[in-house]
Amino acid sequence: MKYSLDKNAGEALYLQLYRGIKDDIVSGILRPGDKLYSKRTLAAECGVSVITVEHTYSLLADEGYIVPREKSGFYVAEGDGVIPSRPALHRMITHTTGGNVNDFPLSSFKRHMRAVMADYEDELLVRSPNNGRAELREAISDYLKRFRGIDAPPDQIVIGAGSEYLYSLLIQLFGRDKLYAIEDPCYRKIEQVYTANGVKLTKLPLGDDGITPHALRSCGANVLHITPYHSFPSGVTASPSKRAAYVAWAREHGSYIIEDDYESEFSTLSKPVDTILSLDPDGRVVYINTFSQTLAPSMRVGYMVIPSPLARTYEERLGFYSCTVPVFDQLVLASFIDSGEFERYINKVRRKLRNEKKGSL
Repeated sequence: MKYSLDKNAGEALYLQLYRGIKDDIVSGILRPGDKLYSKRTLAAECGVSVITVEHTYSLLADEGYIVPREKSGFYVAEGDGVIPSRPALHRMITHTTGGNVNDFPLSSFKRHMRAVMADYEDELLVRSPNNGRAELREAISDYLKRFRGIDAPPDQIVIGAGSEYLYSLLIQLFGRDKLYAIEDPCYRKIEQVYTANGVKLTKLPLGDDGITPHALRSCGANVLHITPYHSFPSGVTASPSKRAAYVAWAREHGSYIIEDDYESEFSTLSKPVDTILSLDPDGRVVYINTFSQTLAPSMRVGYMVIPSPLARTYEERLGFYSCTVPVFDQLVLASFIDSGEFERYINKVRRKLRNEKKGSL
């Protein structure tokens, strides 16, 4: 277990070591139940202090990657699926409420706010590119690849002030003359946005594992808006076969899917599942997510991934729209994600929810 650490890399040594060990656990080089080197041994191997290794092990244990055993040392965690089986990890959603104000790492977030104020200065007064600052789009692209297994180039990501705003943009992209289908029941604001835009709307009843087969086959919709992970208020999660059926339906009918993935980060189960987007080879899925669920309701920052075949059409028809998220907010969020603190926060909340679920059984 030898790791190369660079004191001139601009990143704390304990974070470099943390990433190295975490990558070995995720990739399977370190397997569940494996014992890690003692703190002194690893410190000597890497040429760092014991305190550096203590920080690393503490962070890995806090996120559930490793567990301490009294008078024995640290071991790679095993049991309830805390450890991903592969880097492209997807998780099945269960009923959660996500984080709350007490979980939010406010002191850390304030540090990023101060850093952005110091590092960017006059750039904060410059208008944002219409699709969002490159820093944030690149940070989201990297995060999606690491955490969701989604290959989303930055130039296919559009930043906007919340999901409702992005829904409206997509209605303009696909056209108001099209037939849109939504789940029944669905989150009320989804229906309200479509109704407010004056489009033709049809509701498709949900079964135990997603939209019922007959309703999907016979709907005749041009665009299907779905929340496949813990749909609100029903709590229904689309099964793997149902997700594949959605993609097959879109291909067969030449239709499009809007995948609203608003709550998947706070899954408590570890069974790997694919996003609809990752199952789509034809560019018929638009992926939407928002930070108002993962961070705070006041964080009105959402994003969507436009599939490559639609990217040029989007730019031609809607590229003139100004980005609705302030530059300062974008840069702070980009810094927060790039530092790894966003992922660590997500993992911390997920572990807390997992423990609460165990305690309720």
